[in-house]
Amino acid sequence: MKLKIRKGDLVEVISGNHKGERGEVQSVIRKKNKRGEYDPNRVYVVVAGVNLIKKHQRRTGNVRTQVGIIEREGPIHISNVMLVAPRANQPTRVRIQELEDGSKVRYSAKYDEFID
Repeated sequence: MKLKIRKGDLVEVISGNHKGERGEVQSVIRKKNKRGEYDPNRVYVVVAGVNLIKKHQRRTGNVRTQVGIIEREGPIHISNVMLVAPRANQPTRVRIQELEDGSKVRYSAKYDEFID
């Protein structure tokens, strides 16, 4: 399955507590089901500066880890974010369009522009 949102994209949160906030995708998390296949319903993104959570980290042996209360970004389900079109600077739905040479590129459905 080809994902329409990738690492480094600018996205806007469209639902939930952080609705309207924008940020860059830091990572995409794809979870597997019991058979070891990627589950299309369990795809999450980590967006910079959005959905901040506090993690209580204790010391673990002699390893140099950050200790105390750490604030970091939590994952958001991919259905709750929408890609921002580069030129229009507005959220848009994304299509996968095949070019004449056979390569596939992402395409903004609303603003009629190529994203890649």
